[in-house]
Amino acid sequence: MEKLSIVIISLNEERNIERCIRSAGSIADEVVVLDSFSTDRTASIVKGLGGNFVQQTFSGYGAQKNAATALAANDYILFLDADEFLSEALCIEIAEEKNKGFPYDGYQMNRLNSYCGRWIRHGSWYPDKKIRLVNRKKAAWSLDIVHESLLPVADARIHHLQGDLLHYTYSNLEEHTERNNRYSTLSARLLYEKGKRTRMLGIMFNPFWAFVQSYLLRAGFMDGFFGFVIAVQIAHLTFLKHVKLYRLQKASG
Repeated sequence: MEKLSIVIISLNEERNIERCIRSAGSIADEVVVLDSFSTDRTASIVKGLGGNFVQQTFSGYGAQKNAATALAANDYILFLDADEFLSEALCIEIAEEKNKGFPYDGYQMNRLNSYCGRWIRHGSWYPDKKIRLVNRKKAAWSLDIVHESLLPVADARIHHLQGDLLHYTYSNLEEHTERNNRYSTLSARLLYEKGKRTRMLGIMFNPFWAFVQSYLLRAGFMDGFFGFVIAVQIAHLTFLKHVKLYRLQKASG
């Protein structure tokens, strides 16, 4: 049977990290937490649960996760964020694959997001497909400054698992709005560095289309009030991203 490492990066996650680690307790052969010098109880919680706790200055999300990968003892790694945890169904699926010796190079799963206390099952947020369990010889994290992703090699065999990866997002609207501002700045910079450009037409049309996709085409309306709020926030994020990209273009001449 292949052994499985759980890898998490953290910063002041005392509210979440115990739930995250315990959710994978039945399938984990080790837990590795690479921390960016938390000042709360994160370290004592991880050590109390038997985790390998290491600290390193934050180097960017993708780079930090690649560094955490190097600390793992096993080839098969399940990457979790501290505010995520495994549903019972997903844990059973992973256990079955582990018992088979992990016949695939990587595994994709749906992420189910909790927003202001409600699970969001429609719109642009579900199914939020993520590759999170891989043979580390077959994948690495991208080094993008935002929205990093786990990139498998060209010939990697990927299998989709049943069951959801559960994720707590925002507990209130103010937190979501603040994060939109921060993410839009990083996203605009990433787009600019990749040679992407926008125009006034894009600033006007793209937010509208983002709302239509999330709320109507992907049935965000099925999530009621918060489905509407999320679609508006997605449009807002899209608007800010294009405005900030446009300003970067103008500033560079």
